[in-house]
Amino acid sequence: MPEIHSSRRLDQPRAGRSPRFELDPDAFARLSERVARFLGTGRFLAIQTVIVTVWIALNLTGLVYHWDPYPFILLNLAFSTQAAYAAPLILLAQNRQDDRDRVSLEEDRNRAERTKADTEYLARELAALRLAIGEVATRDYLRGEIDRLAAQLASVERPTKSSRSRASENGR
Repeated sequence: MPEIHSSRRLDQPRAGRSPRFELDPDAFARLSERVARFLGTGRFLAIQTVIVTVWIALNLTGLVYHWDPYPFILLNLAFSTQAAYAAPLILLAQNRQDDRDRVSLEEDRNRAERTKADTEYLARELAALRLAIGEVATRDYLRGEIDRLAAQLASVERPTKSSRSRASENGR
């Protein structure tokens, strides 16, 4: 049986075939977005208006050869061709924008879920801290107790008038 060379194997693509034309898959889509953005500007409308006005004026006045007489069929053909290309380009640009919006929406949704989970976690931690603080003496409670003890000490240290008068009588 003859030996099968690697260049003759049918289960593998041929290596070193003629150079292929490589095209970035998003290049046409990016170009269509730029064209769609331009078609929606006032600049485009102004340029198109000037071109149509000059076209009609040149064909009506007869200063130059009439390449498109009065019904302006060639001008209508140009508009139809423009519309035939503009509509799909605009749709392609909208589809790409929808894809970007979908990705952005998904990222926003994920971020919102993480934020909600973090907020719920912090709320649980805050509730646990409030319960723990409920069992700890607060500054106001300690002040009140110190003031009460100070009042008791002051009443014990200051003898009353009657006890002073007795003490002074006993000392005489």
